[in-house]
Amino acid sequence: MKRWLHASWLLSIGVLRTAANEVELNEKDNSRQQCSGMYSQKAWGGSTPPFILFTAMKDLPEGDSDPIVSLVIFEWRDEHLFGRYPTGQSTEKEFSCNDANVLAGLCTEEELGSFILGANATAKATNPIISRAIHLREPAPFKYAIKKTGYYCVGTYGYSAQEYKAVVEFRNAYGELPAAQIAKLPFYGGLAIVYAVVGAFWAFLYVQNRHDILPVQNYITAIIVFLIVEELMTWGFYDFQNRHGFNAGAKIFLVVVSILNAGRNSFSFFLLLIVCMGYGVVKPSLGKTMIYVRFLALAHFTFGVIYAVASLSITPDNAGPLVLLVILPLAGTLTAFYVWTLNSLNLTMKDLLQRKQTIKAKMYKKLWWCILGSIIIIWVFFFVNSYTFAGRSDPDFVPDHWQTRWFILDGWLNLVYFFDIAFVSYLWRPTANNRRFAMSDELAQDDEGFEIASFGGSLDEEDGDASSPPELGAPNGGATRPLSPVPPKPVNENQHPRQSLDGETMFAVGDDADKWSDDEDSPRHSMERQKLTGKND
Repeated sequence: MKRWLHASWLLSIGVLRTAANEVELNEKDNSRQQCSGMYSQKAWGGSTPPFILFTAMKDLPEGDSDPIVSLVIFEWRDEHLFGRYPTGQSTEKEFSCNDANVLAGLCTEEELGSFILGANATAKATNPIISRAIHLREPAPFKYAIKKTGYYCVGTYGYSAQEYKAVVEFRNAYGELPAAQIAKLPFYGGLAIVYAVVGAFWAFLYVQNRHDILPVQNYITAIIVFLIVEELMTWGFYDFQNRHGFNAGAKIFLVVVSILNAGRNSFSFFLLLIVCMGYGVVKPSLGKTMIYVRFLALAHFTFGVIYAVASLSITPDNAGPLVLLVILPLAGTLTAFYVWTLNSLNLTMKDLLQRKQTIKAKMYKKLWWCILGSIIIIWVFFFVNSYTFAGRSDPDFVPDHWQTRWFILDGWLNLVYFFDIAFVSYLWRPTANNRRFAMSDELAQDDEGFEIASFGGSLDEEDGDASSPPELGAPNGGATRPLSPVPPKPVNENQHPRQSLDGETMFAVGDDADKWSDDEDSPRHSMERQKLTGKND
């Protein structure tokens, strides 16, 4: 038999159709075979036993001719049991049971028009192998029951039919969602719950400190609420498709989810940029810069929506140079966000270190490590994925990875994004001293700017005898200034002014401490007061 038949298998085996459970088969080389992962009823549950249903379209040609289409259904691990070598020295298998192969003893007349199976293929196969000749004058639907989880293929070949059409349905027990995407249903549902838990903790802190909220914390509140809605909508899309299939409603749902995803990306880049600029913590306002940041976020959202719609409407086969008009603007705004964010973070950290604002600088240093860690993780996954997908040309690549490809392509990025949002929310969480921390500057602690000896003499005077004359060599003694010939005027002890404390509140105390008691521990009877006033009460 022709070698192109087996070559078309290897060409089409790497394509996993996940757009819907029903796919079309015809005489074209890339449409003769379709494969899909299938779960057993025990794996994911469900009331309907899983199956594969093949239905050929009826064809009534002129005359008495009866077009025949060859059909085979098998699990990919049993692919080696398909076809036979004509002789022991042959290097190519024969796959179609025709008159020549009947005479060669490779198949029987009852199998004429079907695919050839290997010797004892039924006994050696891990799952049933079905080979049939479908007569298009009276085609009967064929149902293949799924007992074990695996990667199943449906192959056809126009034995005597020049043109034909057929529909194959891969129906799992849990519903209409393709097996390669069913794991997304609990994944996005779990993410929605986790974001809701984070939102509940944030809301508790927000309400508890609602009178001390910074503007940047309002943006964080908005994005947490947005993420909860976005994850719920994504989960709702997969749940809707699982219940009703990929119909018109599911397509509209997909467009809405794509727009929300573009909004999430734009909002996230916007929030990260204003945080790195120091908005709310280092700067109370960004001025006109905030307008430019908002325009950039709006442009990125617009290009993201256009890209999402284009990716849904344009297939890779039809993509041409005009696709660059969609990709380049989005890449430009994304690059602008990256460069502006990293540059702003470096400038903010440099400014804080120069002004010796160590506490705020540490907070932005943690943000810097968070961004760096995310970049490292993304690059590591990129190289791992590149190494993994390097073997994509291997026919066994898709059958071996169909259950985990969704996580490699989509799942782990959502986890990295969640941890980044959670970390930023933790650093900028509402506290009781938000505004005081944001609007105040830390006192610089310079070693050379403070001398203890400057007030050492005053402490010595308090400890010494008040009636003794000052020593000549003392820092505050008479040797440092000439004695006045005019004696000082007597001043009442009780009328000494308190120049350093009048009009200032050093510490705020409660109502219970507004009045001192008259016991022995009060300041009125304390030893410090007696020493300062020079008399006993």
